[in-house]
Amino acid sequence: MGRNKNDLENIEEVEVNGRLVFNIDVMLAKRKMSVGELAAKVGITQANMSILKTGKAKAIKVNTIIKMCEILECQPGDLFEYVRED
Repeated sequence: MGRNKNDLENIEEVEVNGRLVFNIDVMLAKRKMSVGELAAKVGITQANMSILKTGKAKAIKVNTIIKMCEILECQPGDLFEYVRED
């Protein structure tokens, strides 16, 4: 019962009423790690990590999330949360 191509095309029609808030600072503090150190371990620039950290990113690769979770020993939900904006 997987999704078909038409299902994926319809996803774009859904109105977005919220945003993701990144909690990377919280995890960095818990792990006593700097933004630069995490960026180097993940394999992205410190500038791109800062964009993620401040919530200004428009997209993030799943592989980047996986690497961050492995390095910070956490779950994706520890890194960000969805906030509705009504």
